[in-house]
Amino acid sequence: MSGNPSSSSSTPKPPDDLDIEKILSREASAFQREVEVERILKAFKLNPYDILDIKESATGEEIKRKYRQISLFIHPDKCPHEKAPEAFDILKKAESELSDKDKRADLDAVINQARILTLKALDLPTSTTDSDSKLYGLDPPFKARLRLQSKQLLIDEEVRRRKAVKMNLANEGLEARKKDEEVSQRKRKAEEDKSWEDTRDQRVDSWRSFAKDTKKKKKPKIAILG
Repeated sequence: MSGNPSSSSSTPKPPDDLDIEKILSREASAFQREVEVERILKAFKLNPYDILDIKESATGEEIKRKYRQISLFIHPDKCPHEKAPEAFDILKKAESELSDKDKRADLDAVINQARILTLKALDLPTSTTDSDSKLYGLDPPFKARLRLQSKQLLIDEEVRRRKAVKMNLANEGLEARKKDEEVSQRKRKAEEDKSWEDTRDQRVDSWRSFAKDTKKKKKPKIAILG
């Protein structure tokens, strides 16, 4: 009796441990990418430090390195999250603002003011450092308090900025209306002058006719008998 033909060629080879590890790694990586996208979308948009998840004391090189790391991690070509492009744009804007010396200086000034207010609220000297033991064991933690105070000040600053922009636009609109009115007035004056000049001959003829009629109607002198 002949033996059964070998089925080794048709039976799929079970994945080995290395293949399983690769699959799990890809799935974990995809999940982590989506988690990072969600973190960026939920970050406070007025604070680039929060978006990049980096300390305020970071150097320019550290900021660039962190940006490259996250941008490659959540790049829309690699991340399946539907809002990856939006998160990528938010991240790019945050890096751009921190790379601008003036914008970063303004941001740091607001955060420093928030730090001073937070320390004063705790009855601590404004020179207190993050490593001071008095900041340990606080509930909520000092960093959480500072983040909340910074958020409030940044919101206030943004509201003032938007009001200033709105006021400038209103002033520009007022100036534009004034200029339009001046142009209209000059146009009306030019039209009136032209109309006056165009009817000049007619007015002269009318005056001459009036003068002539008046002369004809002039009463003759009455001789006085002496």
